[in-house]
Amino acid sequence: MEELPLGGARHWVEFPDPGQPAHDPEVVYRADLTWLTSRWTCIFGAGCLGIDASRPDDGCCTLGAHYADTEDRDRIEALAAELSAAQWQYRSEGRGAGVSDTDADGEAKTRVVDGACIFLNRPGFARGAGCALHTLAVDRGVPITQTKPEVCWQLPIRRSYRDVERPDGTHVQVVEIAEYDRRGWGEGGHDLDWYCTTAPAAHVGTVPVYVSCRDELVALIGLAAYEVLVEHCRAREAAMAALAARQLPLVGMAPHPATRD
Repeated sequence: MEELPLGGARHWVEFPDPGQPAHDPEVVYRADLTWLTSRWTCIFGAGCLGIDASRPDDGCCTLGAHYADTEDRDRIEALAAELSAAQWQYRSEGRGAGVSDTDADGEAKTRVVDGACIFLNRPGFARGAGCALHTLAVDRGVPITQTKPEVCWQLPIRRSYRDVERPDGTHVQVVEIAEYDRRGWGEGGHDLDWYCTTAPAAHVGTVPVYVSCRDELVALIGLAAYEVLVEHCRAREAAMAALAARQLPLVGMAPHPATRD
């Protein structure tokens, strides 16, 4: 299945935190509109090849999930105790030996059992394959931000921070919202057998990322900033449509490289 190389031109926007003075904010958001207006969607169980070619049914769950911090770990361990046998294939294993482990560097993460994350229900499970914590969110009617490890519900959106010193000596924190591409996985990212963000097969969503991932984006930057982000995304879409209608080149407004015709 085709996967396009990294790189290419992107359309970025910066705007001040709406809760701070526009002329001198302490926080500025920088967002990749090319990514956020793309039609990427998760295709787990619908064509996803998985990050490990020998385990295509795992999606990106083969390695387990690293916790963001102690609070993230404690939250997931508490939720594991609330999962039922109907929701979680490895419930007995999780209750018996726990759901957390550490990697070679001593970083806390979810345990890997039978070759993948302990929370991953495998094909053939009565409720179907997929994350038990995702199933919990569906059953409770709550966003996945409330039930899944932070790294899982954020993927494939990447939030990063930079402290920038301006020419006049003042400082601003730049919060960047972008595509969590292979580079986001660190040095091992280029060793993944397949990854979805640049794969045309995954750019088949019915709505753009800024809509489909609303809950995640609100959790990452807050509702006020999200509403400003939506305005910029809609303006980009309107500009692209106007240029296309006039059959003009989409200079600076090109769609995501993996977008299908």
